[in-house]
Amino acid sequence: MDLPVVPPFQPMLAKSVKGVPAADSVEGGLVYEPKWDGFRAIVFRDGQDVEIGSRSTKPLTRYFPDVVEAVKASLPERCVVDAEIVVAVDGRLSFDHLSQRIHPAASRVEMLARETPALLVVFDLLALGDDSYVDRPLTERRAALEEALAGAEAPVHLTRVTYDAVEAERWFEQFEGAGLDGVVAKPLASPYAPNGRTMLKVKHARTADVVVAGYRLHKTSTEDHPLLGSLLLGLFADDGRLQHVGVAASFTAARRAELIEELAPLVVPVADHPWGAWRDEQAQADGRLPGGQSRWTGTKDLSFVPLAPERVVEVGYEHMEGQGDSARFRHTAQFKRWRPDREPASCGYAQLDEVVGYDLADVLA
Repeated sequence: MDLPVVPPFQPMLAKSVKGVPAADSVEGGLVYEPKWDGFRAIVFRDGQDVEIGSRSTKPLTRYFPDVVEAVKASLPERCVVDAEIVVAVDGRLSFDHLSQRIHPAASRVEMLARETPALLVVFDLLALGDDSYVDRPLTERRAALEEALAGAEAPVHLTRVTYDAVEAERWFEQFEGAGLDGVVAKPLASPYAPNGRTMLKVKHARTADVVVAGYRLHKTSTEDHPLLGSLLLGLFADDGRLQHVGVAASFTAARRAELIEELAPLVVPVADHPWGAWRDEQAQADGRLPGGQSRWTGTKDLSFVPLAPERVVEVGYEHMEGQGDSARFRHTAQFKRWRPDREPASCGYAQLDEVVGYDLADVLA
């Protein structure tokens, strides 16, 4: 490719803040955008040649043939843009469906591209023609991007922006109903900073009481010095099944060793555990169980130490993926505290915040 910005290229990143910052809290002001929940993508186009790089600079091109065609139809002949690849199902973003695209079989990828086509939401311009925009302020990059994408058609979309913090607050509350996970604030006077955390992100923060039903050993664990890697968490569905909803991790090395001893009295044979059928494919299909080999895990050891589901822990989380009693934590949960005052049977889905639905089409409009 003969472009002023070439792959591999690392995208600009964001640091987390609590609450939407005031527009004048940064010299030169801030502009706000919805925070899309998908795959970050740096898209390079040089005529008929299109390459898509991930956040880690690994190529995504082969997994999104539909996006490649959309880029050829709607983006300028020679350009580099920063964007997010998302998939929408029933008017809401679905990370589950998006994740299915990362598959080794081209036939599978092509089928999914037809059944659940991806969208490309563009939010920054890095190069246009022979000109690099990386060192230019966001005000210039955004103006040039709006002009460059003036004729773009779905599934390529230019992300909406606002300069009003109050409007950004409204987006933060409403757009979650369409599957978005927050708001991003960007300094208007700043150049593009590859791998630099110059943007600010505001994400939803919630807590839930969940059952600890097992743990996995840490990758550095040994037989002589066992260390806990992550706690396996569950919630009870209405029919009484204990559904696996995610994990909590990020403990210190000392705490990992202590937890092994603390939880030892709760260890039970896997045959006596609610998740005893975790290796069974049909059981995996019928409910939310930990483990189960997939294209993501390969030959990775997914075994776990089963614990009697008698202890409750409060964890922090951002949002859930999925609906009803098939929902799970979208990201690793954060351990907050043990809840000896809670009965495990009381830890169900009803305690979770019910997000009001919002049509994704209104976000893209």
